[in-house]
Amino acid sequence: MGIDYIVRLKCPYGDQDQLLMLENREETLNQILEMPWDFECPIHGVQREIPVEGNQKTVWSGSRLHSQRTEAKAVGRVAPQQRSSKRISLHVPVAVYGWSQDEGSFYEDTATFLVNAGGALVGLKSRVALGETIFILNKSTQQEQKCRVACVERDVYGRLRVGASFKSPVPHFWKPNRRESRISKKIRGNVLGTDRHGHPFVQTTYVVDISRHGACLEGIGYLTRPGEIIKVKRHLRSADFRVVWIGEMGSPQAGQAGVLALEPKKNIWGVTLP
Repeated sequence: MGIDYIVRLKCPYGDQDQLLMLENREETLNQILEMPWDFECPIHGVQREIPVEGNQKTVWSGSRLHSQRTEAKAVGRVAPQQRSSKRISLHVPVAVYGWSQDEGSFYEDTATFLVNAGGALVGLKSRVALGETIFILNKSTQQEQKCRVACVERDVYGRLRVGASFKSPVPHFWKPNRRESRISKKIRGNVLGTDRHGHPFVQTTYVVDISRHGACLEGIGYLTRPGEIIKVKRHLRSADFRVVWIGEMGSPQAGQAGVLALEPKKNIWGVTLP
């Protein structure tokens, strides 16, 4: 006849412990305490850890069981908790990479749908599973966070959306971290580059946000991916830039692109930069 056990497991990221009820087991208590068990942290998703302590259900302290019985759940069933902070809808260009059982090593450029201090909801083509480790790079700030996959879902079009949880809340991770002040001024110029087919192009554009180290271009139609090197020309002056992000269709940033100055000592804009 099997034995019922209750074990206490601790999230490796330091959140509250979880009690897990193991029913009708054939193992001894020592074997139970030496085996890793799956459980779900409400903040960081599915984890696998070795119990901190445990005992037979009948031996577990009556007072202890009474005070914590609402925490004891069957495998994979944990009462939901409030998020570490309110989620907001925000489009942030990110790179997501890591290793998954289905995909192996992967790297993908994408963007967020929702963000908060504890993580984000991002679109992914790569298949990942609950509990796997991924890394998110904020392209605007070049800051990076190690994450756990907390949820995997599909939208009405069948596209994959992944909820990623940080190890601990990072309140300012999604805020711009610019090195200097920017000027909001609409300046006309020309962009020279190469399209996706390798053909050179010249396009008129407007700069709507500038600094010594970068700018936001508006009305771009040829740029297809971050990392491209372009030349921006205004009158007789020109400078090289690298594309950092491109606004997605349907988002507030559609038709815009963020570029990083490769020649920051050149001021081609005809205005005094801070």
